[in-house]
Parts: sequence; C-alpha cells; structure tokens
Amino acid sequence: MTPERLGLLWGITVFAGAGARLLAALSGLPGVVLLLLSGLLIGRSGLGLVEPLDLGQGLEIIVGLLVSLVLFDGGLNLRLPGDTIKATVLRISLIRLVVSLAAGFFAAHFLAGLGWSVAAVYSAIVLATGPTVVTPLIQQIRLASPLGDVLEAEGLVLEPIGAVLALLLLELLLGDLHGWREVALGLLSRLGGGVLAGLGGGWVLSEALRRVKPDPSVGLKLQMTLGVLFLLYGVCEWLLPESGLPASVAAGFVVGRRSTTEADQLDQLIRELARLAITMLFPLLAADVSWSELSPLGWGGIACVLTLMLVVRPFAVSLATIGLPLDFRQKLFLGWLAPRGIVTAAVASLFSIRLEQAGVLGAGRLQGLVFLTILMTVGIQGLTAQPMANALGLLAPKDSSEEGLLENSSNSKTVFSDSG
Repeated sequence: MTPERLGLLWGITVFAGAGARLLAALSGLPGVVLLLLSGLLIGRSGLGLVEPLDLGQGLEIIVGLLVSLVLFDGGLNLRLPGDTIKATVLRISLIRLVVSLAAGFFAAHFLAGLGWSVAAVYSAIVLATGPTVVTPLIQQIRLASPLGDVLEAEGLVLEPIGAVLALLLLELLLGDLHGWREVALGLLSRLGGGVLAGLGGGWVLSEALRRVKPDPSVGLKLQMTLGVLFLLYGVCEWLLPESGLPASVAAGFVVGRRSTTEADQLDQLIRELARLAITMLFPLLAADVSWSELSPLGWGGIACVLTLMLVVRPFAVSLATIGLPLDFRQKLFLGWLAPRGIVTAAVASLFSIRLEQAGVLGAGRLQGLVFLTILMTVGIQGLTAQPMANALGLLAPKDSSEEGLLENSSNSKTVFSDSG
C-alpha cells in the first residue's frame, strides 16, 4: 500500500468515527452502535473505502497498542466498593467462564455448523463482554452505580482470559501445542506473567509520576504513562503472546490506586485518549466485515447468537447471583447487557487470517459468526439498554453528585446492599 493510500485509509476511518460520535451526541443514540454502523458503511460491506487487511502485520500491532490503552484506562478507573460487589464480579466471572465456554462450544457446532475445533476457538473469543463497548454505553445511559462498576469489572476480568484462551486453543488446533496440559500451563503462565509484569510496571510508573514536578499541562506525565504502557505491552507480547492484555489492566489498577499529583487531570486525558482509540478501532475493525461471510451462517448463526444472549447469559448470571442481595431488576439487567467489543473483533480478524493461511476449513465462518455476535449484541442490547434501565428504575439522577447518587440509589434498591 502506498503512503498516500495509507493516509487516506486512516483519514476516512477517523472521520467516520468522529462523525458517528457527533451523530450520537445530536441524536442521543448509543455511540457504539453508530460507530459499528459507520465501519460497515466504509468497509467491505458498504462503500469499500477501507480495507483493514491492507495494513498487513501493522494491523495487529496498532490494534494491540490501542486496546492496551483502553484496558489500562479501564483498570485505572476500576472501582469495586463493598464486599458484595467484589463477590458479584468474582462469581459472575467464574461461572460465566465455565457456562459460557461450554454453551458457546455446543451452540457454535450444532446451530452454526462450525467444526468442533473451530467452535472451541469461537466460544473463547466471545467469552467476554467488551469494556470498550460497556464503558461508553453505561456512561451514555447514566446507569446508576454500582451496576456499571460490575459490568465494567466483569469485562476487564474476562477479556484477557478469553483472548489468551482463544490463542491457546488456536495453537492447539494448528498443532503448535500438544494436549490440554500445555493449554492449561500456557493459560496460567500468560495470565500470571502478564499480571505480575503489569503490577511491576504499574508500580514503577506510579513512583515515577510521584517524583515529577507539577506540570500545568500534565503533558510530561501523559507522555511517561504512554511510554511505560506501550513498552510494557510490547515486552509482554514479545515474551508471552497475549500477556500484554492482563498486564495493561493490572498496570492501570495499580496506578489508579496510588495517589499522584494532578491525578484527576491525568485520568481525564487517558480517558479521552481511550475514547479516541475506540473511535478509531471500531470503524476500522467493522470495515472488515463482509456480507459474504455472514450470509452462509443463515438462521443457524442467528439462533446461535440468540441462544447466548437470551439463554446462556441470563442463566449464568442467575446462577452466579444466588444468595446475593440483588433484587429482580438488577439481575434482569445484568443478565441482559453483554455486548462484545473491540478485542473480540480484533482477535477474530487476526485468528481468521492464521486459520486461512494454515488451510483450516471454517476460518471464514468463524470470523463471520464472531462479527454476527458483535453486530447482534451491540445493536440489540445497545439500543435497548437505556429504555430497559429506565423502565427498571436503574438510571442515575442527572443532578446528583456521586455521594448523593450512592445514597439515593441505596435507598431505592438500585445499589447492592452489602451483607457485611
């Protein structure tokens, strides 16, 4: 690709994302839905102006760095007040890890027609809800705390696990790993190594930020943060592929809990950069969707996704919240909202390329089913989240402060009561 064509590709992509954001602000429609539609419009399913594969190997690098920024921002702002909320996140994550993996595996094979091995990769790829989708969605609809905290934390916990597990299952399918023992060891080493590296990198970064003299523009601290984050991600990916995602979350978690001067300004800048990353990535990855990959799935593919949305997710949440002080409205909303996001799309695109290069049958169907999952979950749940939350009385008052919000929500049962 010529430099001129490459510049045009990025120009169209960023402009489409910015236009979608503007339309969302003017119309009140969910921004993530419009970002997805903008990608379909400029990509292979629409005008054909953007072809992500033209970026070659650079696509994987760019997506990885931008996703690490989004996950770092999620870890930076992760708040889980109260033992009940922590227990809710932990139980939902663990139970969904088992239930959703098994259900996605069988649904992809029997309903969508994927082979057993490819179906296993699919179930891991779509395991996690996407914080890149959930976070802007709950902010836009003004979901009362701490339901939003639970949904964000669930995605941040399961997103790295799903990505790492999908990679290991892909390597097992391609013959690079031999047996489930190597898969289990690989999962533990990548997750554990990534988290340890992230904790160390986060501590180093937080100490460095403390020692920098006050900067009115916070520019130096922002540059240091991005430098350490991208270096951390690059080193982790070089040593243990896919360990950069858990490292990014862990680093953000550490930095967010160590007090630094001008922390609020830095957090705001990181959040704006994360939003910019989402604005760029969603149209870029959605542009890779082709109707020729979706159409062969037919009603079987739709039935597969609906099963995950309407049966598997509500069942897993209901099972995970048994004995917790949650009312029916909270369980209903948690069981409904589970859109898949950028990491899911990125993993599907990259894995499909590897499968096609290896001559594995079903590579195109895998990518098609993953993007069908993203389209249906983001589209349907994104459009219905605010009306549903409003009908259930789970929206935060517009004029409430954070403290008042927590108190009022507790009185109206929109906040989990802590059994302790």
